[in-house]
Amino acid sequence: MPALDGRALTCTLFVVFVLITLGITVWARANTNGADDFYAGGRTFNGAQNGIALAGDYMSAASFLGIAGLIALSGYDGFLYSIGFLVAWLLTLLLVELMRNAGRFTMADVLAHRVRRQPPVRRAAVVSTVTVSVFYLLAQMVGAGALVSLLLGIHRGREFLGMSAGTARTATIVVVGALMICYVMFGGMKATTWVQIIKAVLLMAGALVLTGMVLARFGFDLGSMLGSAAHASGKGEAFLRPGLRYGKDVPGDAYQTIVNKLDFISLAIALLLGTAGLPHIVTRFFAVPDAKAARTSVSWAIGLVGVFYLMTLALGFGAAALVGRKAIVAQDPSGNTAAPQLAQELGRHLGGRVGGDILLAFIGAVAFATILAVVAGLVLASSTSLAHDYFGQVLMLGRPRESQEVAVARFASFLVGSLAIVLAVVARNLNVAFLVALAFAIAAASNLPAIVLTLFWRRFNSAGVTAGIYGGLISSLVLVFFSPVVSGKVDPVTGENLALFPKGVDFHLFPLENPGIVSIPIGFLCAVAGTFLGREKADRALYDDMSVRALTGAGSH
Repeated sequence: MPALDGRALTCTLFVVFVLITLGITVWARANTNGADDFYAGGRTFNGAQNGIALAGDYMSAASFLGIAGLIALSGYDGFLYSIGFLVAWLLTLLLVELMRNAGRFTMADVLAHRVRRQPPVRRAAVVSTVTVSVFYLLAQMVGAGALVSLLLGIHRGREFLGMSAGTARTATIVVVGALMICYVMFGGMKATTWVQIIKAVLLMAGALVLTGMVLARFGFDLGSMLGSAAHASGKGEAFLRPGLRYGKDVPGDAYQTIVNKLDFISLAIALLLGTAGLPHIVTRFFAVPDAKAARTSVSWAIGLVGVFYLMTLALGFGAAALVGRKAIVAQDPSGNTAAPQLAQELGRHLGGRVGGDILLAFIGAVAFATILAVVAGLVLASSTSLAHDYFGQVLMLGRPRESQEVAVARFASFLVGSLAIVLAVVARNLNVAFLVALAFAIAAASNLPAIVLTLFWRRFNSAGVTAGIYGGLISSLVLVFFSPVVSGKVDPVTGENLALFPKGVDFHLFPLENPGIVSIPIGFLCAVAGTFLGREKADRALYDDMSVRALTGAGSH
């Protein structure tokens, strides 16, 4: 348990960061006038600023906490998340830049641009945007609970300030939720962007410091680090080979072996294709003034994200070697605190207990900043979609007063944030990277078919858009609900319940944990079928206009 002075240092750094970001929010509130400022920051950010913010938006708590934990506990298989996120990023930036040129504020602007019947398209996009954002929010807020539990010395079976460990984690989730609602309600895109820029700089600095210290402990010899990690894991060389967590061969059980292989393929597909369907990434691109700045943003983001995901290799295997599986699981069974525990261990080696407390506090503050920045971006994307697409374009028939629309956006941010808080409390014991994989599968099945076919299929129409979004979304949610994630999943070694529902409750009918391999094809099939069955003919002139905008940026907002 961290010493009292360590807790004080940690709390001090948290308070300093929160005060700085709240100060930015107050400044942003005073400089936010109208919908363009609230949704897109007045489009005043240059390419470098937006690229750093974009990387900050993408490098979430799942990346810093969840992936490091998965690598520390599962070795090679955990690193597959890093590879998946990085490769997905390259595909995403291609599609998102085209969408930025064709839209104004949201994903729905792009989907509705080339169709005649806009209201059903916008309604479908709003439902999908909010659903995907809430699932992604769960991961960030669950990570917050695990992180602060470690930093404040909250362990299972012990009390903290008169509260049980579970109550303390719940309180943490509520506080994070309240802060994110505050950032979005009052600061809009300007406050969110600057919080993300600060967070990206801190995260890269923290990851670089930890990576350098880990490699120094092993004489900058990767082989030595990997060997030590394999030995400490108790799994030997299997720790460095595929199959420890995903795609396991089960001797004598051909069915379960096939299920495990398919689940791994499903996860890979979801990670690769899901990023392009994340609405908060699309929204980020509307904060720059032109297509040239958008391309500059891409260059900055690719560089930062690429370096960061390479560093997760050192963070995960370093935690396995220096902290050990037993200590990681004792603090958090899902491994979400592996990176902060690694920081504490490295600090102790360098400067004793005080050094451990200082480095733990710094990395903890960085991770906390990461969570706050990403959740703010997600809430902003949801509230923008609800206010601009549903209230402004559907209910008000495209003729709302800007003051009305911004007021609705602020109220919507409160509703979405509150919903995320409640759901995160329920799911607080799941691994954050795993939760993100579910969000990616839902985004890939519901949003990606509509985005790809809107940009590249001349015949696509509003019936196809709505059928693709609803088909992919409903199939994903149904398959997740009837999957082992929700009920029936038990650790075969310890017998511990790993599902949302209590042990003994088992109604799972779908064998895979990730639905992507089934739900993504369903989304595309529904989109194609809806297009052919719908009576509306595509407007070729609108498609041509959108294509010119998407490819050149000419005429874009």
